[in-house]
Amino acid sequence: MEYLIEYGMFLAKAATVVIAIMLVIGAVAAAGGKRRGDKRGRIKVTELNRHVDELRDVLRSSVLNKAQLKQLSKSEKAERKKAEKERKQQAKATAADPEREPETDKRTFVLRFKGDIAAGKVASLREEITALLSVAGESDEVLLCLESPGGMVHAYGLASSQLIRIKNRNIQLTICVDKVAASGGYMMACLADKLIAAPFAVIGSIGVLVQMPNFYRALQRKEIDYEIITAGEFKRTLTTFGEVTQKARDKVQEDVDTIHDLFKNWVKDHRPVVDLERIATGETWVGIQAKDLQLIDEISTSDECIVAACEDHKVYEVEYVIRKPAYARLSKALYAAMDRLLLKWFNTPINSNLQ
Repeated sequence: MEYLIEYGMFLAKAATVVIAIMLVIGAVAAAGGKRRGDKRGRIKVTELNRHVDELRDVLRSSVLNKAQLKQLSKSEKAERKKAEKERKQQAKATAADPEREPETDKRTFVLRFKGDIAAGKVASLREEITALLSVAGESDEVLLCLESPGGMVHAYGLASSQLIRIKNRNIQLTICVDKVAASGGYMMACLADKLIAAPFAVIGSIGVLVQMPNFYRALQRKEIDYEIITAGEFKRTLTTFGEVTQKARDKVQEDVDTIHDLFKNWVKDHRPVVDLERIATGETWVGIQAKDLQLIDEISTSDECIVAACEDHKVYEVEYVIRKPAYARLSKALYAAMDRLLLKWFNTPINSNLQ
């Protein structure tokens, strides 16, 4: 027991020293960042064709013998030569006929959106779409891997508006849902020209919800007054500490119904094939059921879509990486190291011999 106490004191001292160092480094890094005028983030582009090829090549080298690998390499080399010859012929034809539009590789741009209640990733989504629209044309395609249980109306309204920027440029928009696209998530998903979901992905929840706790009666019992002064009859309706009147409750219900109507009209405008009265009940369905209700177009996964696109498209994943301050990255690494140390310590058995 004495050993444990001493070890605990050592850990406490070590943690104090580490925190002090982090604060100093953080202050220095923050000051340096202001002087340099660090940028908020950067665009990161990953060619997924190469990634898929690397996975395939590693597995091939393990399961095929030398003769098979040689034969496969020979046939692929012949295919590449044939494709290169065709490209050269097309280039010559274009040069001979100035009015002929040059043929370019088909491209698919992959975006990923994992939403929370505030749709926090919309800041990155805006930058990603701005970047790809600067190079994408009508022959290209955008594939959005979407995962969101929904959240605030205004936040997901903004996220949906970003996707409309793609549609306004007549670029094919495909959305894949592997896990969930509900409520605000489906507000985004229904904009797809082609909507795909995994068999058991959660789809739907076309409804609106307002909820909050109210402590008015508890305050009354403790003889605590809560005052709020407003100008405008409905500046405040439901509050956490104030009395809930029937008039205020009716006003909130009216607002909820209005937003629900707007949500239903949004879905109907962008996905007119659905039976609105059947699906706008706030319910959710898994992918298989959603397909029958025409909430989605196909049953598949984002992995299948990306691999299929790699067969005849150049596929690029576009990600806006927000720059984190040096002290934030350092503190994250230190906390992770301390967490692993403590976990290892607690999981280490203590052998004691009782005489």
